[in-house]
Amino acid sequence: MNFKVETIPNYRIAYMRRVGPYGPANIEVMEKLKKWAKEKHLLESATLLAIPQDNPETTLPENCRFDACIVISKDYQMDDSICESELSGGKYLIYEVKHTAEVIQKAYVDIFSSLQSNGYQIDSKPIMERYTGDMIYNPYCEICVPVKL
Repeated sequence: MNFKVETIPNYRIAYMRRVGPYGPANIEVMEKLKKWAKEKHLLESATLLAIPQDNPETTLPENCRFDACIVISKDYQMDDSICESELSGGKYLIYEVKHTAEVIQKAYVDIFSSLQSNGYQIDSKPIMERYTGDMIYNPYCEICVPVKL
């Protein structure tokens, strides 16, 4: 599997969280975030992040947290219609994959063997999917895997 190494900076993010089993409902929260961002004129050339916060192998499905996020500027004035946080950056392996459920699922399986065969160790931060630019015309996303230095 091809990847590039990137240092992702700390990001200020606006996000919406869903708690429950990972799956199609995650798409709904991302669509809700995109609707909010479009209304605020933030969607064009945006960076969106899909962040599953919990490992479904060690967390009960009903307790799994999923965050749909958009990177916002330091000076953007937030209101109380959405949550705000800071995403701590670091060193990530970036895998570009076609944005279909089947390809993404296969990629997650392949990534772990790719990590080992290339001598990387996963860090304790969540793996995230990154979508940049105009999402309507971009059939790819990036799976960003945090690695220890």
